Amino acid sequence: MRSAGLMLFRHTGEGLEVLLGHMGGPYFAKKDAGAWTVPKGEYGPEEPAWAAARREFQEELGLPPPDGEAIELGEVRQTNGKIVTVWAIEADLDPAAIAPGTFEMEWPPRSGRIQEFPELDRVAWLTPDRARELIVKAQAAFLDRLAEHQG
Repeated sequence: MRSAGLMLFRHTGEGLEVLLGHMGGPYFAKKDAGAWTVPKGEYGPEEPAWAAARREFQEELGLPPPDGEAIELGEVRQTNGKIVTVWAIEADLDPAAIAPGTFEMEWPPRSGRIQEFPELDRVAWLTPDRARELIVKAQAAFLDRLAEHQG
């Protein structure tokens, strides 16, 4: 499985901040550490990773992906085996403006009830240190690579 995504970043009076999303659905509802991610999603072999990253940004946040210089942050392999490719773009976005896409799943398990949940139930601007505490472990490499690029 492959996923691609865009990690927005901005410079404020407080320094560098990155935009991450908290994964929606019942499994992550009461979790914080390890439950935040770069807005991303899966794609097939026929779709270029860059196109998938932009499409998934739109689907996950309900907003068009920003234009700007894309900084390739490479890929990581998560513990579930998924390979995630990410680009960073300097842009600002109001977290209150998101209109997240949704997914359906049976919940509670074996109940026969299908419920709809947001892909990301909230997004927030975080300092790199705070992001490192919350992000899916393998994705912390993207924070390091962005910091290296910022010099």
